[in-house]
Amino acid sequence: MEVKQVDLKHLAKKIESHQTTGQDMDKVTIDNPSLTVEEAYEIQKMCIDYKEERGDRMVGWKMGLTSKAKQVSVGVDEPIYGRLTQSMELSDPVLPLENLIHPRVEPEIAFVLKKELSGENVTPRDVWMATECIFPAIEVIDSRYKNFSFTLVDVIADNASSTKFILGDQAFSPYHTAWDEMGVAMFRNGELLHSGTGAAVLGHPVRSVAMLAKMLSREGQTIKPGQVILVGGFTEAVDVSDGDHIEVRYDQLGSLNLRVEG
Repeated sequence: MEVKQVDLKHLAKKIESHQTTGQDMDKVTIDNPSLTVEEAYEIQKMCIDYKEERGDRMVGWKMGLTSKAKQVSVGVDEPIYGRLTQSMELSDPVLPLENLIHPRVEPEIAFVLKKELSGENVTPRDVWMATECIFPAIEVIDSRYKNFSFTLVDVIADNASSTKFILGDQAFSPYHTAWDEMGVAMFRNGELLHSGTGAAVLGHPVRSVAMLAKMLSREGQTIKPGQVILVGGFTEAVDVSDGDHIEVRYDQLGSLNLRVEG
């Protein structure tokens, strides 16, 4: 048992190093085919621990694989989650490409809680009662694996490809609109690439937060007040490169912009 723990620490240090330097790497499952989902989440947590030891701090969670099509494509029946840290949040609408490998962006919304959510039986009603506000958001994902290719275990260990995120300046009441019907349109350099609605996220974004609470409860964890939860992409992710300008238009919420600088 002790040997396995040392192996997990070694893998976590390797992945976290590649996350920090922006150098791509081979999938960890190539040399470790027996790695489990549970061990991958432990590696993910260790990576964040190493970041916190250097002064970073955790500020929330992100959900991935929140569309049924994506779940089917990787052979799972529930989403995955990753961790968000303070250093991942962009304070200005500029994405520096330094230390990124093959970044992609996707439109989201973010829940921010005022009360703790915990347990196996969290319902959408519980989520609404615990939600302080909702922000329009853009997430930047960037797998550390070569060619953006990975297994389920690999991507979980790599913090669900979490990289950067930005929230809008304006917060909205949870009751502002029907979030499953809210539409988004994503433009790159003025060209419309994708559009979608909140229903793309598990049928309704609130279900994503409830599912996160349930998944965390298995690890003895909870969603804390003040934490940010990125619920999952409303559309497919879009590749970005130096000089690109991304605009996401949200029904009733205005727009978010992101300029990419290399």
